[in-house]
Amino acid sequence: MRLFRSEEDLRGWLEQGNPAGERMSVEWMWDLARAWYGGRHLPTWERRSPAEAESLFRSVGLTSDFWSLG
Repeated sequence: MRLFRSEEDLRGWLEQGNPAGERMSVEWMWDLARAWYGGRHLPTWERRSPAEAESLFRSVGLTSDFWSLG
């Protein structure tokens, strides 16, 4: 994961021939982190299956092929 301060910084990264990957705002990333790590401190926490992980991704709006685990 790479964080950029601005679109200009991102353009500079891409102009060097680096791959674009997936883009998301800090707010979107925070939504994903809260959903992904929520409840891990509980003794009843269990690892998600790939299908459950994909469902979680969709629940926070991550629907591109990048987020497909299948």
